Amino acid sequence: MANTIQTDLVAPERKLASVQASEIRIPSTDGELTVMPGHAPLITTLKPGKLTIVADGVSTDYAVTGGFAEISPDSVSILAERSLPANEFTPEVHAEMVEEARKEHEDAHPSVADMTAKMLADMEALGSHMLG
Repeated sequence: MANTIQTDLVAPERKLASVQASEIRIPSTDGELTVMPGHAPLITTLKPGKLTIVADGVSTDYAVTGGFAEISPDSVSILAERSLPANEFTPEVHAEMVEEARKEHEDAHPSVADMTAKMLADMEALGSHMLG
């Protein structure tokens, strides 16, 4: 088994990372997930949170707002709805994301109100993970 796993992080506007990583920490809707080389195949959805890629002993953090991760024993493909490197995630950007989530929650049909409330709470928590 290799000591690294090919990791690609892509958002609609750009590719953020394509590296050989030793560890990837993913904010999954099923719970926080750490992926390492040889991981069992899995497809999971992302929740708003901090995604961390460890490559060459250096951890790089990204804010993600949602999306999917496809994991195999030798690769991880992360397709984010929106993602920013930590250095681009400012209080102003976070406030904009929270406001968008709040509006979605306020406009949501009652059948999805619980889901949008959770999304809003996760988006608010993203600030403490990335900024605090």
